[in-house]
Amino acid sequence: MSIPRNPLGIETFSDPIKTQKIIDVLMDQVERGIDSQGNAFSLFQTAILLEDKVRERTRTLEGTLRDLEDANRALSKAKTEIETAQTRLMEAIESISEGFAQFDSDDNLVLSNSKFKELWPGIEAIAQPGVSFEVLSRWTVEQGLISDLGQDVDVEEWLHLRLLRHRLPVEPLVVQLSTGRWLQITERTTRDGGTVGIYTDISEIKRSEEVRREQELAEKSILLQSTLDNIMQGVSVFDKDRKLVAWNDRFVDLLDLPEWLARPGVSFAEYLCYRCEKGDYGIDGAQAVAVRLDSADKAKSLYLEQTLSNGTVLEVRRDPMPQGGFVTTYADITDRKVAAEQLRESKENLEKRVAERTAELTSVNAKLRQEIDERTRMAEALRAAKAEAEDANLSKTKFLAAASHDLLQPLNAARLFVSALSERQLPEKEGGFVSRIDGALASVEGLLGTLLDISKFDAGVVSVEEADFCIGDLLFSLEQEYRSIALDAELELRVVQSATMVRSDPGLLGRILRNFVTNAIRYTKQGRVLIGCRRTRESARIEVWDTGVGIPGACLSEIFEEFQQFNIPQHLKEKSFGLGLAIVARIARILDHRIDVRSEEGKGSVFSIEIPLSPSRFASRLPEPAFFAPSDNIPGSFVVVVENEESILVGMRELLEGWGCTVVTATGPAMALPELKHAGRLPDMVVADFHLDDGEDGLAAIHHLRKACAHDMPAIVITADRSAEILQFVRDNGYPVLKKPIKPAKLRALMSHMLTEEIAPI
Repeated sequence: MSIPRNPLGIETFSDPIKTQKIIDVLMDQVERGIDSQGNAFSLFQTAILLEDKVRERTRTLEGTLRDLEDANRALSKAKTEIETAQTRLMEAIESISEGFAQFDSDDNLVLSNSKFKELWPGIEAIAQPGVSFEVLSRWTVEQGLISDLGQDVDVEEWLHLRLLRHRLPVEPLVVQLSTGRWLQITERTTRDGGTVGIYTDISEIKRSEEVRREQELAEKSILLQSTLDNIMQGVSVFDKDRKLVAWNDRFVDLLDLPEWLARPGVSFAEYLCYRCEKGDYGIDGAQAVAVRLDSADKAKSLYLEQTLSNGTVLEVRRDPMPQGGFVTTYADITDRKVAAEQLRESKENLEKRVAERTAELTSVNAKLRQEIDERTRMAEALRAAKAEAEDANLSKTKFLAAASHDLLQPLNAARLFVSALSERQLPEKEGGFVSRIDGALASVEGLLGTLLDISKFDAGVVSVEEADFCIGDLLFSLEQEYRSIALDAELELRVVQSATMVRSDPGLLGRILRNFVTNAIRYTKQGRVLIGCRRTRESARIEVWDTGVGIPGACLSEIFEEFQQFNIPQHLKEKSFGLGLAIVARIARILDHRIDVRSEEGKGSVFSIEIPLSPSRFASRLPEPAFFAPSDNIPGSFVVVVENEESILVGMRELLEGWGCTVVTATGPAMALPELKHAGRLPDMVVADFHLDDGEDGLAAIHHLRKACAHDMPAIVITADRSAEILQFVRDNGYPVLKKPIKPAKLRALMSHMLTEEIAPI
């Protein structure tokens, strides 16, 4: 037992008796060291102080000794735990079925298990902690434990590559040992820069793979032999050493080979010599054998036809294989050669017959050429006639589209006169005549408008203005427009709203849907009309359902043609012309939208159109339909009408005066100014035709009158020109536009609305 010492070098004990003895000895030494002149009392005080210091130092040393003992116990415990952990680690490593080796950051061996040493016989002598990985690797190579180095691989180069893979491990390394074992070495880098290697014995796996490969090779050999035995050609296969390895029975039969020559291992030279002796190569057999051996040595392809000694003609093809060797096929073409000879003889006979027939055919060909020339002239005449007919049809269409202004002007005047008459008190008989004339004019107007629309579509003058919009806006507009019409017909109109975004021309699409809805209401006596939108993955399908009379199934393909009508209800007073769906078909073609119809006679129909979905989330807002509230402010209004057609001026005067208006008519603004000056009041409204005489237009006339009167009175533009450019130009200038023939009710509603806004208080 070691005795602890304090900083003064004095031994201390925890026993009080020993401490007291030490104190007594110290006191005795003090007393003896006092000279005769010393003071006994001062010496006693010194002894007391010394005793106190000794006791204090003793207590300090005792505390230090206890701390040291605690530290020794903790250290002993930690050492025990480390030894236990190391023991368990070694046991765990030893329990691993694979070889294990760990190397530090300096690539020196730290520890390994017995399985590692077992895999490398004799390595126990050097596989001690501290030995480097390079030394171990070199030892395995020098001892001949690695058997797959290869003949051309240098030992130093192999060691260099092995060290690189050890320091930068990526994927497992598989090596074959001279003991017959196969090892898979998997290495990983540790956090401190060292390396851990797992050495797995995969010999059984390798043997299983070898057995499997041998089985596969045997199966392939059987399959190859079966294939060879079942083909019509003779086949022989020689390996890279020019030894026979495979053949079929057809090969033996065609060449009439003996059994000793048709066996594995027979050389190519023996085969050639036998055939040479047999006479298959003719009188120059030795040279033929030399040529064939040379081409086989140079791995060249070969193709030839050969006649055997028995008269059989063979087609011989020889092709080299990638791993060496070659495959030769033998096809019996004797019948083909005989047939070729027969064909040659037949050809000679045919040439004679052809020469005899040539003279006959020459005269026939001359007649045929004459007939062909005549048919060519007829075809040219037909093409010219067709082109002329197409040009005439196009000219007619363009003329009809361009002549709309002149056609609608007299019709507009007639409608104005009839409207003026219908608003007067007439005898019952004359009133009936006026009503019938009005209906006839309305029919003519509808037919003419439809024909003009068809001509525009056929002439290709209708432009498509596509936009992204919400289909719900268009459906809402249809609901507002047709609700009162459906109520008058005692039908239920239901519109299923939708927020689907689509891409199309809103105006043309709305025209198609209005035609569908109009027909649905027209041909439905009782029940309801349903309008809705179904969304698919790439498109939206708008459908109009009705409970009307339906369409016969045999007629569904004809309803989109001109002047086609089926199942016209008896309750209809007015008959249509069967042109609405023809226009629908033309608009759908222009928009590239697919239309469809389903119907059951007596139960109703479903008309639908498919529209592409919009790729954008943002939509153009469709204009809200205008609804004008009736007003009583038209009577007493002062209206100026500017129109270059005298009959229309008279008709407008009669119509407006019948409404209680004061009217000034003129063919131009210059003629209207004296009348206005004579009237002594400013006009309340101007109604001007767009096309006037001398190249003037209604917009300039309105501007001239406003400037002369110093008053921006409201104005309406009327026109028989239905081109989209003119209508848009008028709207862009801020004027409402009405198309001729003018509907008096629509004119009165628009005038009432504009006059109401004009006099409304600010």
